Amino acid sequence: MVIVAILAAGRGTRMKSNLPKVLHSLGGRSLIERVIDSIKPLSPTQQMVIVGYQAQEVKAAMHSIPDLEFVEQTVQLGTGHAIQQLLPHLEGYTGDLLVLYGDVPLLRTETLKNLLQTHAQHQNAATILTAHLDNPKGYGRVFCNSDNIVQQIIEDRDCTPTQKQNNRINAGIYCFRWQDLAKVLPHLQANNSQKEYYLTDAVSSLEPVMAVDLEDNQEILGINDRLQLATAYEILQKRVKEKWMTAGVTLIDPASITIDDTVEIAPDVIIEPQTHLRGNTVIQTGSRIGPGSLIENSQIGESVTLLYSVVINSIVQAGTSVGPYTHLRGQAEVGALCRVGNFVELKNTKLGDRTNVAHLSYLGDTTTGHKVNIGAGTITANYDGVKKHPTSIGAHTKTGANSVLVAPLTLGNNVYVAAGSTVTEDVPDDCLVIARARQVVKPDWRNKSTESPKSTES
Repeated sequence: MVIVAILAAGRGTRMKSNLPKVLHSLGGRSLIERVIDSIKPLSPTQQMVIVGYQAQEVKAAMHSIPDLEFVEQTVQLGTGHAIQQLLPHLEGYTGDLLVLYGDVPLLRTETLKNLLQTHAQHQNAATILTAHLDNPKGYGRVFCNSDNIVQQIIEDRDCTPTQKQNNRINAGIYCFRWQDLAKVLPHLQANNSQKEYYLTDAVSSLEPVMAVDLEDNQEILGINDRLQLATAYEILQKRVKEKWMTAGVTLIDPASITIDDTVEIAPDVIIEPQTHLRGNTVIQTGSRIGPGSLIENSQIGESVTLLYSVVINSIVQAGTSVGPYTHLRGQAEVGALCRVGNFVELKNTKLGDRTNVAHLSYLGDTTTGHKVNIGAGTITANYDGVKKHPTSIGAHTKTGANSVLVAPLTLGNNVYVAAGSTVTEDVPDDCLVIARARQVVKPDWRNKSTESPKSTES
């Protein structure tokens, strides 16, 4: 039985931002959301977030995450003081407390599982995460015996030259037996230059305390400024790209590609340079994406090619060709074996299978049947200045170049729209519609009396 406490009360002044530090985005999710995601597989009894600076904003940002409890630390007086705020909420609790930080977003679930398993197996009063750093300057040193039992934690400034040779540092991630910790917390003292209550002082009052060393020191990177945020993103991207390349995805130029860790990619997908995959995107096998494309919260079917295009909140079915310079947005859905080509925009539009919108067209709030051909420069005029209106285009219908379909409008099956037509009324099946002024040719049309006299040679 474990309760998780996430410390998220700090302002993060070095971020130079009005936004609380834990709400800054890393790869499409806030720092604290990443921490919360890492503990989900642990199935904690409770998830408690200790908030302080802009507490209401932090709460609002996480309102959709279930089973969170918020505890306020109105004055931020250190990590020990933060955990003291849990005392009235956990009275009578007999399980363990896992302490995490809302600005340490790269911890793997496997690392936390190992910490909890070690804690339970050895029945420790406390188990702490430690790391060996090549340059431990500035970090508190952890001194252990041969069984990894912690004997002493000394702050860097208090270490002797010999003690500073120890490169094992305290990562600041703890698992406590709550009943033992609860006895110590009320007696913490702020005997330091910061006048703060430190959780490390509580650790020093418990026994046994065991250290668990990290395998990957990058997991404990804390985010205090924008430089560290960028470093964390680089680490996250390296993890994600290695995962997908190992799983059979080809990344032509990994350094120029970014992929959110929420994206799903099937084997035998090829991702070209300068391509960016965001949010809840899924790409099926055999597709070739990019170069120069952005896909966000979208579903891409098998064997799709997508070149220099933007796809947001949309679906592209198998075998379809998209781009170059196509924009799909607003729940657009492109059927199988379609072609959506140069400088085409689809918004809230559903194309039937084997439909072509080859170039220079805009379709908004439109539904087509299968095997429709949309001529170059065709647009649906779907907005009357107040409301958006739908257009329905039947199967096998073709529009000529530079056609304007003024919604609301229905074109039946097998309709031909003559080039240059502005169609304002519904058209039944099997019709040709011509909606343009008749061409008039007027020879010798200039008014000769008003023309400038022709120049003459002298």
